[in-house]
Amino acid sequence: MEYENNDDDRVLASESNPEEIKHEVLLRPTDFSEYVGQKKVVQNVDVMVESAKIRNSAMDHALLSGPPGLGKTSLAMIIAKSIGSELHVISGPAIEKKGDLAAILTNLGPRDVLFIDEIHRLNISVEEILYSAMEDYRLDIVIGQGPSARTMQIQIAPFTLIGATTRSGLLSNPLRDRFMAHLHFDFYNHKELAAIVGNNAKKLKISLDNKALELIARCARGTPRIANRILRRVRDFSLVKGETQISEESVIKSLALMEIDNYGLDRMDRKILQVIEEYYKGGPVGIETLCATLAEDRTTIEDVYEPYLLKEGFLLRTPRGREISQKSREHLLQQASIK
Repeated sequence: MEYENNDDDRVLASESNPEEIKHEVLLRPTDFSEYVGQKKVVQNVDVMVESAKIRNSAMDHALLSGPPGLGKTSLAMIIAKSIGSELHVISGPAIEKKGDLAAILTNLGPRDVLFIDEIHRLNISVEEILYSAMEDYRLDIVIGQGPSARTMQIQIAPFTLIGATTRSGLLSNPLRDRFMAHLHFDFYNHKELAAIVGNNAKKLKISLDNKALELIARCARGTPRIANRILRRVRDFSLVKGETQISEESVIKSLALMEIDNYGLDRMDRKILQVIEEYYKGGPVGIETLCATLAEDRTTIEDVYEPYLLKEGFLLRTPRGREISQKSREHLLQQASIK
């Protein structure tokens, strides 16, 4: 038997969609004092920003790495605002030709910030343009072909490149080495997520009791984007019911409707664990066999579902394949008893 799944509307997906980006803008922190978590990253960036302001020059280039939804774009926005410059945002896959990137770079003003999301997905020929741009603030463009080809240099304004990546290992060494700072984002703890949920509840004019706030934080998988998504869904349920204050009971009912349990696992997370337990006696099972059973491709399993299951100890990755832990067995039994 195969299980079908559509991840497009998944509440716990850490990637954002275009419609959601509009809502995220309202909830993003506006300065360093409002930015919760990632203490070491923020401290490093704060020093770099202050140094750039004292030198009256562009901030050094920085590479931000880590899972999606942890605040890399928000930090880039704060950097641009702190320096007093304009932020230009583009996604790596959207830059298809050398000319596209050249047009972006030549339109940058002095000390502007260029934020390239998923920078590891840049085409290698496009990426090569960045080398001289990052080091010498110039573009080396080849005009013509064959014996008549010649190189033209175009000076560009001193700028700051902030690259964001969820898979830093896929970056080429020449590009990685040109970043002065490599900053890694870690998952948030429950206390930090509770603070974020509390701040954003005020922005959304939502009244939450402490237990409701803590429950949302606990189910957010260490990711602010997911916490914000759950918060908005809980708000919708409460508005429909006419509640003025959101209680823990309201959150529990809302999470049940979204099929999210008290560990932050959704239906597909539990389905992966159930398939390994019921079909393969707890494992080990090869990743290709598991993907065939679940009717999912390997990249989706490894990049979307496995990281949190591995992090929380529900899933074990061994040389022989995937296995579930005792924690998974106990959790599946608990969920079965609730049903």
